[in-house]
Amino acid sequence: MTQLVKVQNFVVSSDGFGAGEDQTLERPFGHADPGTMFAWAGATASWPNRTEPGGSRGLDDHLTRDFGHNIGAEIMGAHKFSPHRGPWQNHDWQGWWGDEPPFHTPVFVLTHHERPSFTLSDTTFHFVNADPADVLALAKEAAEGKDVRIGGGATTIRSFLDADLVDTLHVAVVPVELGHGVPLWKSPDELLDRFHLDVVPSPSGVTHHLFWRK
Repeated sequence: MTQLVKVQNFVVSSDGFGAGEDQTLERPFGHADPGTMFAWAGATASWPNRTEPGGSRGLDDHLTRDFGHNIGAEIMGAHKFSPHRGPWQNHDWQGWWGDEPPFHTPVFVLTHHERPSFTLSDTTFHFVNADPADVLALAKEAAEGKDVRIGGGATTIRSFLDADLVDTLHVAVVPVELGHGVPLWKSPDELLDRFHLDVVPSPSGVTHHLFWRK
């Protein structure tokens, strides 16, 4: 089985931003409202944090349910892991996700300021100062034949796209404009030289962009 490099369920605004500006501990997405950005997934029957029965079915639910399928490692940027900038002042911060992070795999955090690895539940975080190709080699080895997910944020995803290292890409475009922030693209057409694209609207109001390598 081919080991794929995937972007899954990454959310951008209609003007192409994956997060807002002015990220803080209390606002991981800056001025963007995560409740609005992720409402389509939170409404599905398969949303992992659902506390009541019910929820939508269809494509939104399928993509939410498929998020962890065959994923053996994740790569994320430093600002998906933490709002901190510059060298680590201490190692107390261990992410936004509590004692049981949702990844369940090794996670490689791209950072200019390395720190020792640590494990929470079944997730081990490694901090790597490397270019996309080198960290991908580490993640593929750790994934033991399973797929590798490029988890975000937008700058990290774009660096792997620009290095031509992504095999499949799913972006959910939500009908809200941020005006400014961290961009993934100006237009999805930027990727059509290397990818096929299906654009599928959902009753939830999001439009799913499904890319696969030509």
